[in-house]
Amino acid sequence: MRSLIKILAKIYYKTAKPDARRAGYIPASGKVLGEDEMCNMIDATLDMWLTTGRFNDKFERKFAEKLGSKFALTVNSGSSANLLAISALTSSKLGDRQLKQGDEVITVSAGFPTTINPIIQNGLIPVFVDVEMGTYNIDVSQIEEAITSKTKAIFVAHTLGNVFELDKIRKICDNHKLWLVEDSCDALGAKYNGKNVGTFGDIGCFSFYPAHHITMGEGGAVVCENAKLYKILMSVRDWGRDCWCPPGKDDTCKNRFSYQLGNLPKGYDHKYTYSHIGYNLKITDWQAACGLAQLKKLDTFIAKRKQNFELLNEGLKKYEKYLLLPITPEKAEPSWFGYTISVKENKKFNKIDLVKFLEDNGIGTRQLFAGNMLRQPAYVDNDIKIRIKNSELLSTKNLEQKHYDMLPNSDKVMNTTFWIGVWPGLTKKDLDYVINVFEKFMQEKKI
Repeated sequence: MRSLIKILAKIYYKTAKPDARRAGYIPASGKVLGEDEMCNMIDATLDMWLTTGRFNDKFERKFAEKLGSKFALTVNSGSSANLLAISALTSSKLGDRQLKQGDEVITVSAGFPTTINPIIQNGLIPVFVDVEMGTYNIDVSQIEEAITSKTKAIFVAHTLGNVFELDKIRKICDNHKLWLVEDSCDALGAKYNGKNVGTFGDIGCFSFYPAHHITMGEGGAVVCENAKLYKILMSVRDWGRDCWCPPGKDDTCKNRFSYQLGNLPKGYDHKYTYSHIGYNLKITDWQAACGLAQLKKLDTFIAKRKQNFELLNEGLKKYEKYLLLPITPEKAEPSWFGYTISVKENKKFNKIDLVKFLEDNGIGTRQLFAGNMLRQPAYVDNDIKIRIKNSELLSTKNLEQKHYDMLPNSDKVMNTTFWIGVWPGLTKKDLDYVINVFEKFMQEKKI
């Protein structure tokens, strides 16, 4: 019966084409799904298991193998992956390497808020350094001056699939005994010196939102090499419990009623013993089933993204007098999430002019996320303690222009930078149209 249901589902998918794009619009991002995803999700539905199960177990194993990582743990979003990573580093089980309230984490303000928010949510102090224009990644030359005796970690993203200088940052972390957390949500499949990003840090974080390289709808994952860290990550993800039994299985360790932990009585049920302040960040088996089908297509998706990137790069390079096109660091092999463009200072047009023209002509654009996050209302309307480079402790509520001037490229990103799509659902015809619209814009500006 399962086989018959799947055959009918494939016929339905080919007939209905439920994932069709909106006519007349070229979105900046999107998902590419097929009958395999639908059949996997129907298979999971027929199990009626609902929470993480056999599909999730297989996905975690296959995802770890794909990255060359020892452990992988799924979560319900990339943002949750970031929250889980930082929260796990506050575990008392890490001894003198535990992150405690008031400790500092180096990051950047030009990016996505859920890279910064877990630092704040865990009572830590974000320390901001600037980014480089062109790569839009952390400026490694500014890190050392930002380090103090309270600095315990570096937490930054590989911006839009472009790779930050991992060898230099890894060396800084090793020299100063800092944790390195890689936000690789936009960079699945990117490599540095031949090795997958997300595996250089102590923890790597990934997202499977529909816009990303593979999708589960909502979903994400963390990876790591350290068994103790993996166990802590699992505990924080699963309500903070001390027990490691998977859902639906009890007494895996055969000591369920033998422990004495905290101030609990001896023999208190280990399944209801909590060693961390945790969450429930698990996914459903439907999501894992979809992800498994997507994972098989990852290499094809990445190749298509790279091809689309090169088509745009070739078509737009004639406008480099006015546009700063993406810069790839040495040793980096990006897995492009989008194609970044910064409008250089000129008298003919600005970013808003170009973005509005593209949108009016059916081409989707996106800002480089929050621009300079320290200017966003979520931060300036609240009293959040931060440092900028080697400054004294500041409050986001009282920042002045002189403080923003310490991060000039972050403001430049806010004012001049946006990105357009390279996702695998775009065709050469789509990208030729994009390039033609740029040409039309330049002609109207008499360029």
